[in-house]
Amino acid sequence: MTFQSLSSNSQDYLKVIWDLQEWTHEPIQPAAIAKRTGMKPSTVSGALGRLVVSGLVQHAPYGAVTLTERGERYAVKMVRRHRLLELFLVNTLGYQWDEVHDEADSLEHAVSDMMIERIDVVLGHPTKDPHGDPIPGENGEMSEVHSVLLSDARQGSVVRIDRVNDEDPDLLRYLDSEGFGIGKDVRIGAISRYAASMSLSLVDGPEDAAPIALGVKAARQIRVVPLPSEEGGPSSESGSGAPSNPGQ
Repeated sequence: MTFQSLSSNSQDYLKVIWDLQEWTHEPIQPAAIAKRTGMKPSTVSGALGRLVVSGLVQHAPYGAVTLTERGERYAVKMVRRHRLLELFLVNTLGYQWDEVHDEADSLEHAVSDMMIERIDVVLGHPTKDPHGDPIPGENGEMSEVHSVLLSDARQGSVVRIDRVNDEDPDLLRYLDSEGFGIGKDVRIGAISRYAASMSLSLVDGPEDAAPIALGVKAARQIRVVPLPSEEGGPSSESGSGAPSNPGQ
């Protein structure tokens, strides 16, 4: 099956599977795909079955879902379209970063390969989209900083915001209103296991600025790069100290 012969629905499923794998680095179950797409489990099961027959997905009964080599190639093609379109909407048409996900979802099926490559040229061959997500090159390759989930950061550590999941526009608007954008350095304050929350403050923010509080669900939608501590060691890592996943 060629990329051009894929239905929009099949393209969406491939992209969702790839997105979930990229973000969590964990085995992807059909339930996670159903949750992301908002589809019934039976609908997802039927779609996965068709993708398996087409040689794009591997899925053993009750097992994890993985992309085949060809399925991954097609998925990355969709990811490239989506992220270039998001950046084009922000940089050229003046959209905000919380407004582009649904627009890009619609446009990515309609644009031609030629238009995508023209957009890439106009934008100067960018490597990241407005949310910090890496943009695959024309050959499918992309660079990736080894970031970690914000929920895994240690109390008292300093991290740099590297990526924010674009699935939750409310979270994007909230972070933007508080100045917590891509590339901002953040100090992790109190982590409450029982309240399932963590407090954050901007390293270069006003001294009298109150820290913000994020729940675990929101903290799992943000990836950060640990920065060296004042003592010279890594400021965020798994191990002893504050719980790595507050609330669990």
